[in-house]
Amino acid sequence: MNRIDRLQAILTQLQSKKVVKAQEIADRFDISLRTVYRDIRALEEGGVPIGSETGIGYFLDDNYALPPIMFTTEEASAILIAGKLISHISDKIVDASFQDALYKIKSVMKSEDKLVLEKLENSVKVFTGITNIPKKDSIYLQDIQKALVKSRILKLGYFAHYKQELSVREVEPIGLLFYALNWHLIAYCRLRNSYRDFRLDRIQKLEITEQTYHRKLDKDFEDYLNQEREQYQHFEVELRMEKPMALQLHESKYWYGHISEHEDGNFIVMKFLNPDLNGFARWILTMTDKVDILSPPNLKNMVGEMVKKLYEKYQNDLP
Repeated sequence: MNRIDRLQAILTQLQSKKVVKAQEIADRFDISLRTVYRDIRALEEGGVPIGSETGIGYFLDDNYALPPIMFTTEEASAILIAGKLISHISDKIVDASFQDALYKIKSVMKSEDKLVLEKLENSVKVFTGITNIPKKDSIYLQDIQKALVKSRILKLGYFAHYKQELSVREVEPIGLLFYALNWHLIAYCRLRNSYRDFRLDRIQKLEITEQTYHRKLDKDFEDYLNQEREQYQHFEVELRMEKPMALQLHESKYWYGHISEHEDGNFIVMKFLNPDLNGFARWILTMTDKVDILSPPNLKNMVGEMVKKLYEKYQNDLP
């Protein structure tokens, strides 16, 4: 990116939020802080009223007005792709809000760029399987975001899957996580007196109360994530298999934590990091005799025990 384009992009970034840190600009454009300071000076010399506070960041004067931002075709196309995904990883309310935003983006585009998006609209699809799972009207994504912004306590009617029971919780939300194809609310649970992970599609009722709480959201959320990383133990697994078997695994190996592989004569040796050896052992059973377990030794024992139980169950049915 040349400097003129970067200056325009920095100006757009300054418009995007109330205060922008110099380090945020440096990280976005992969430039030094010294270069950031020079670019800010250049914008100021060009007549842009940029304010700053030491240790906080830069901001635009509230009275400074800029003309509407024009999107490039590539930028609008990227937003269209995001829209295709959002409809599958959110609820109907969030999807509708995003589509409204997309209409506004299209309204300021040039005619030729609008035609490009119209062609892409029907040429980009997201395939989620043969079965069509109905989308929920709401999984409370927007309500939880409002509670986070206003530091409001939430009252949940939550269905615990393992206990198969509904409970009422008062929680202090600190963040939203998307993993394992579901959204999760991370919050301090006043009933359990500790942080808990609540899957949004199991929340049957949600109320934003008038009560507020006092937590440093960024710090508490990051501390929670770091703690989870430390507790989330992974096991290193090494398998050797024939090349045709390796080709059959294709994309499925990544679901089980594939990290590397190399050729060994007529075989492929694969390495995995996986937190669930029991589930990994069941996956290995689907490969029958086409795979050798190189490590860890206890994985061999687990597979052997599973095979033994299967034999005992079906031995009378064998010819």
